[in-house]
Amino acid sequence: MQRKIVFSILGLLLFSMAFFVSSPKAEAQKNHEGQGKLVYVIPVEKEVQRGLEAFLKRTTKEAEEEGADQIIFEIDTPGGRVDSASQIAKLLQNLDIPTAAFVTNQALSAGSYIALNTDQIYMTPHATMGASGVINQDGTAADKKAQSAWIAAMRSAAESKNRDPLYAEAMANQNIDLPDLGAPKGEFLTLDPKTAVKVGYAEGIFKHRTGVLDDLGLAKAEVVETKTSFAEELAGFLTNPVVVPILLSVASLGFIVELYSPGFGIPGTMALVSLILFFYGHIIAGLAGMEAVVLLALGIVLIVLEFFVPGGIIGALGVASIVGSLLMSGYSLNNMILSICIAFVVAIVAAIVLFKYVGAERGLFRHIILKDRTTTDLGYVSNTDRSSLLGAEGYAMTPLRPSGTAVIVDERVDVVTEGGFIDSNSKVRVVKVEGVRVVVREIKDNKEENE
Repeated sequence: MQRKIVFSILGLLLFSMAFFVSSPKAEAQKNHEGQGKLVYVIPVEKEVQRGLEAFLKRTTKEAEEEGADQIIFEIDTPGGRVDSASQIAKLLQNLDIPTAAFVTNQALSAGSYIALNTDQIYMTPHATMGASGVINQDGTAADKKAQSAWIAAMRSAAESKNRDPLYAEAMANQNIDLPDLGAPKGEFLTLDPKTAVKVGYAEGIFKHRTGVLDDLGLAKAEVVETKTSFAEELAGFLTNPVVVPILLSVASLGFIVELYSPGFGIPGTMALVSLILFFYGHIIAGLAGMEAVVLLALGIVLIVLEFFVPGGIIGALGVASIVGSLLMSGYSLNNMILSICIAFVVAIVAAIVLFKYVGAERGLFRHIILKDRTTTDLGYVSNTDRSSLLGAEGYAMTPLRPSGTAVIVDERVDVVTEGGFIDSNSKVRVVKVEGVRVVVREIKDNKEENE
């Protein structure tokens, strides 16, 4: 059974390493509309997060390598992470290929920021763009520092593409008063297609992509439609700030439970799978490199060695290596520290509960904790039992002042008197035995001296 488990784990590790060393290639569907220029269509859908960032890096690089003449980002997103949107914006600004955003449904919050970083913006008749206030994960407004930085980023994106920055700022700043556009003071600006064209934020309104291509003069161009791969979808999920502490908590809980379990079983497997998923997601998302995996492996090896080499230094280095590998893999240092702290608390609670109800006599602890006891019922005694000498007679081998050596039943015994002096070769009798303490009294004229 244990052999099957080991082979299963090895298979899982090999399968995971295959993902580590290979870069996922999204499927590309080519739509031949005639010979001529090449257009890449890249979807920006669902939530803006690390997986989307990795996907856009891969597809834009592919478009550059294929010599694309235009990239169209088809946007339908409610927004997402500001940090990911910032990285995507940097990516778009550094592209040498002309870019256009086609808002098919909504480009809100981080989605509007991405759209503003493209050269042209098009919208469907029912699309919306804006409402870009910075919101924390708990739904509350971000602090003034974060809001100020985000407003500046929105303005900068608009200015970089020769758009009036006032409307970009109004999307993120409730203090801008634009009642004619449906955004009086206290509300974020959200542009409908006609208003977006009116203020110069959209070049046109089209129901389908063909209208956009025609407006760009690319109606006869070859179109490549890119799709996210399963690996990129999974990476987006695994790098979610809510999922990360769950993965680390499962890993820490699994390793703690495994210490109290015989052999290597389900808890240890769960812990390994959680760590593999954590690093897999962060590697695919471009947040972690193989150096983080090597540091993790080194930490695990050092912790295992700690069980065989006393001192505690090796174990401490192992823990530091593992924590360091996790911190190296995180996009946000604060989020990673919080996730590690949550996992640590879970591990401590689990260890206390298991120690209380299971004890340290099972699992790995049974090999590293000494359980032998030198108790009397197991045949161990701390000293020789001398009670058999009580009443026996002998003679003082040395003067007893009051301690010395006597020969009792042909055995040399360390003895003490009751307080008086007894000369050597005097006859004595054992009158009391207290553990290893043997008390003797002198015998005179074949009679005990009575006091």
